[in-house]
Amino acid sequence: MKVLVTGGMGFIGSHFVNKLKQNQPNWEVTVIDKMTYASNPNNIKSQVKFIKADICDLNELPEVDYIVHFAAESHVDNSIKDGKPFIRTNVEGTFNLIELARKQKSLKKFIHISTDEVYGDMVQEKGFLTSTETYPLHGSSYYSATKAASDMLVLAAARTYGLPYIITRTCNNFGENQHNEKMIPTIIRSVREGKPIPVYGDGEQVREWIHADDNSQAIYNIMISSEINEIYNIGSGYRITNNELIKLVGEVLGEIPNFKYVTDRLGHDRAYALDCTKYKTKFGDIATISLKEWLIKMLK
Repeated sequence: MKVLVTGGMGFIGSHFVNKLKQNQPNWEVTVIDKMTYASNPNNIKSQVKFIKADICDLNELPEVDYIVHFAAESHVDNSIKDGKPFIRTNVEGTFNLIELARKQKSLKKFIHISTDEVYGDMVQEKGFLTSTETYPLHGSSYYSATKAASDMLVLAAARTYGLPYIITRTCNNFGENQHNEKMIPTIIRSVREGKPIPVYGDGEQVREWIHADDNSQAIYNIMISSEINEIYNIGSGYRITNNELIKLVGEVLGEIPNFKYVTDRLGHDRAYALDCTKYKTKFGDIATISLKEWLIKMLK
């Protein structure tokens, strides 16, 4: 089999490539990556073919059996500062990739990697909701809005042209090789250096966390299955507030974190929570690496 992975030098993309090669060492894997600040070729632990390119500028693709599309601008704060790169990569780039995918003769599935943020805020008067795959899409930031738009482009291509697709929507990922700008690496670095951690609002925002390897295994399970033209949530069910996350990192490091509350992020959602019943009914429980155990392993 031949698999094309966009954004495969990035955090989650590289975890998927490594998991794929672990499961199928003889499969031919081609990675397309623009090599932005968040990309690192050292994340890949096996031999793959590599094409350095912006998905917006591609004119052709190698013939493959599967396309797994991770490439995206993903940092919400960056999207608030400047939304144009998010429009270009997440919308225009996905559109271009779909147009090229439609020309493939042997393509079994176009697997589009999305996010729980497309569902918007899950908070309600008492507690919070969990979003199923049919929950309406609500973009609260340019990031989530462009990811929702790219989801819709995939669905439109399936309806109009018969593109065989899978969309996965996952929660916050943690794991090795995550870029320093992301939340958990920032907290770890700040605690170690004794620097104050800026916490948006009151820090009571709820997030769901899954290890990138567990997310990757779930994507792989869907990829090799007979499932087609479906959307799957991929989550862990492990949900904590940002305050609890900071406390957990401090506990593992044996330090009292220094943090300060700052003006809340514009458009900040209070809670994300995925209902993964659909996946579990088809594939069984999602294996999950404990965040606390992972932190202990990595930090001690």
